[in-house]
Amino acid sequence: MKTLNTISLILVIIGGINWGLVGLFEFNIVSVLFGTFSAMTRVIYCLIGIASLFSISLLLRDRSTSTR
Repeated sequence: MKTLNTISLILVIIGGINWGLVGLFEFNIVSVLFGTFSAMTRVIYCLIGIASLFSISLLLRDRSTSTR
């Protein structure tokens, strides 16, 4: 389970950095590396989205263990 947490965190960080680059410089590194709206780009975005949803459980889990 710790491996899944680490992978999820890495994907969320990659997504955050990418959105920061898009916002600041209009530069989308995922599209540059894998092509605009290619199948691989869509897979990357889906994985980052799933990782962000999974990270909600990490946030809630941390809060429930710290209140005990």
